[in-house]
Amino acid sequence: MTHLSVNLNKIGLLRNSRGRNYPNMEQMAKRTLDLGAFGITIHPRPDQRHATYQDAHDLKALLAQYPGRELNIEGFPDSKFLDVVLEVVPDQCTLVPDDPNQLTSDHGWNLDRDSEALLPVIAKLQEKGIRVSLFMDPVPEQMALAKATGAERVELYTEAFAEAYGTDQQDIVNAQYQAAAQAALDLGLEVNAGHDLDLQNVSLLCAPGRIMEVSIGHALTVEALQYGWDEVIKRYLAELS
Repeated sequence: MTHLSVNLNKIGLLRNSRGRNYPNMEQMAKRTLDLGAFGITIHPRPDQRHATYQDAHDLKALLAQYPGRELNIEGFPDSKFLDVVLEVVPDQCTLVPDDPNQLTSDHGWNLDRDSEALLPVIAKLQEKGIRVSLFMDPVPEQMALAKATGAERVELYTEAFAEAYGTDQQDIVNAQYQAAAQAALDLGLEVNAGHDLDLQNVSLLCAPGRIMEVSIGHALTVEALQYGWDEVIKRYLAELS
């Protein structure tokens, strides 16, 4: 079974748009965990336009009430982000090569270029007992470089998979993702996935059993407008089982 980590960034965005603590992110996280989700993900950006640094602290405290469940904090490893992550000590930190002004993540690390800068960051996180995952494009040849950084996991950036789903390129692109996942597994890495996954496409990616965890937020929140939050969480858990 692939684990479901629910990204609550869009809950934070909705809350922040009115300047009130409504919807309450902690309450939504608790509701999500009570429904059976394995974890909670947030991606606090420098402008804190959705998830905030305070959310990281609050969610860590909440997760302490759920032994065996996990908090995953994603982001670009600038000094402020790292300070927060090292204070909070989430179960997992997913390092993403985002520009501070980026609307959303749109590419993985190029480890031919970025490995040297990541090495001390990864070491510092692991000294605190934080598992490190690297946000990666589905390029099998890059997985050996990911392993060499010392990271325990990679997260495959799945926008290309989502765009190809339902087209004549679906099987070709899915095979590319499965090959990248297998290359990582062969090296002893664990594999996560995320970005534009939804109720329709997630089972195709995860059914072969190579993906340990998916992080889903935007599509899940949109689908909740149709099905309701509780129902959509249940549907994802059914798809991933």
